[in-house]
Amino acid sequence: MSENAELHETGEKRRGDSPAADVASSESKRPRLEDELVASSNAVQENAEVANVPPTSLEAPTEVEREATASSNTGKAERPKKRSHRETEPKNKQKGRKDYRNRNAEDAAKAAAGEGEEAGPKAIRYPKRQCSLLMGFCGSGYSGMQIQPDHTKTIEGVLFKALVKVGAVSQDNADNPTKVSLARAARTDAGVHAAGNVVSLKMIITIPGVSDLVARINEELPPEIRVWGYGRTQNSFNARLSCDSRKYTYFFPTYLLVPPKPGSGLHRVWAEHAAKSPDALAKSPISYDFREGKESSDQDEDMARKRSWRVGPAQMEIFRTLASKYEGTHNFHNFTVGRDFKDRSNNRFMKSIEVADPVVYGDTEWISVLFHGQSFMLHQVGVRKMMGILVLGCRMGTPPRIISELYGQRSVFVPKMPSLGLLLEEPLFHSYNEKIAAINANLPASDPFVRPAIDFEIHHEKMDHFKEVFIYKNMREVEDRDGLFDSWIRTIDAYAGNDLLYLNPTGAVPEAAVIKPGEKRANPFREKRKFDATSFPAEGSKRLQDEEEEESDEEAVLNKHQLEEAEG
Repeated sequence: MSENAELHETGEKRRGDSPAADVASSESKRPRLEDELVASSNAVQENAEVANVPPTSLEAPTEVEREATASSNTGKAERPKKRSHRETEPKNKQKGRKDYRNRNAEDAAKAAAGEGEEAGPKAIRYPKRQCSLLMGFCGSGYSGMQIQPDHTKTIEGVLFKALVKVGAVSQDNADNPTKVSLARAARTDAGVHAAGNVVSLKMIITIPGVSDLVARINEELPPEIRVWGYGRTQNSFNARLSCDSRKYTYFFPTYLLVPPKPGSGLHRVWAEHAAKSPDALAKSPISYDFREGKESSDQDEDMARKRSWRVGPAQMEIFRTLASKYEGTHNFHNFTVGRDFKDRSNNRFMKSIEVADPVVYGDTEWISVLFHGQSFMLHQVGVRKMMGILVLGCRMGTPPRIISELYGQRSVFVPKMPSLGLLLEEPLFHSYNEKIAAINANLPASDPFVRPAIDFEIHHEKMDHFKEVFIYKNMREVEDRDGLFDSWIRTIDAYAGNDLLYLNPTGAVPEAAVIKPGEKRANPFREKRKFDATSFPAEGSKRLQDEEEEESDEEAVLNKHQLEEAEG
């Protein structure tokens, strides 16, 4: 029989089968199908138990469900599978979702095994609020304001630990200040003091059992660091970026304005150069009355006479005239380090310079100079260099023209005054306060979105007391005991090189004093490290003498990012 005939016969036999035969056949196949489903269900349950997840309940489908499934699958051509939206996503998104699922699986596995769970109830999470923290400090013994990754002792480091201890910063964020967006309005160098500074951070301000948060923080702080107050701010507030300007005060004893001793290295070089301009030298206001008849006096006698010396009105007028030349917008490239004249960031705006009348404390007369500027370059090096020109220019009879010369393209060396006399008074936030005032004007006083202005005025009484006890007193004690400012001016007078030739009676910068890139100077001025310090041991005088020959390294060249971070 042919193959076609066999197929035809088989087809006729199938069409000839009765319905009863079909039912019988179906009934005979059902036990086998149910056995397979039960076996499959048991296998799934066993796998679920191994995976430690609840087993899925599986039941054998009914006859109606089987027939519906069979009818839906017969006679249908296989259609192309439609791609899901996950398959059409970029691979990086798919990978992220897989990683997320993997992490969830890992966390679930750890939870099932009891790993990572601490004994006792889980700590309650309290909400953080963006705040401004107003504070002041005596910087003696600290390596500056900003917290350091190497755990160096800094003002912020001590403050942050206190905030963690009182609960203003949670334990989850205690390991990294960036988690609470810690920022400061002004960075201060090692040893530099601040009557007022502002720190911004996300802080917990509602702490159970703490009714006075400021008092509680101060309990955990050493007495030389104080918190004056705090306030809620806008969420975008950043103390450094929102600060409009800063005020610094510099204190120094007036005897620094006494002209150099005739025959000293500085005087000898100055006199030789000044002799080339006899007309200018004849007009010089410099006077040597203090030195007449005392050329052979020893250092102790000389120091006693300096402390009893008092500055006159004419010299104070010269000093104030020099200081006024700083006001306005100028290129301060000679008052920082590592920046070229063409760098636009050298242009800074000085709002005002105020020179107070001299005041006598003990045996010594002091002057304070208040600098109010938008920002100051390279921490407070700029203020110390600006003060150096004021003091040296006044004592050498240099005309005010020298200030304008230093704004020019030529680079010269400008010595820094000691850190001991420098104080950050306060940062100011006029623009932020005006914006807040405009928003508050449209809100009721009880509205939760009302924000206070950032202002130190209400804390000035406490701040003035703090300055007198922890800052001014320290300055005067160090000076009275160790003669730090006298030690600094002696290093200036001993210098016999060309770096300070611009302190001449004409006020012009001579070519010999210009620093040229790549050229080594014959006798460069070397600054002493000890003048960067603000605290010394009780035997300070001996230490100052022992370190007389210690010289600081050459001024380091910083990259742009480092310089921006160093501004304050």
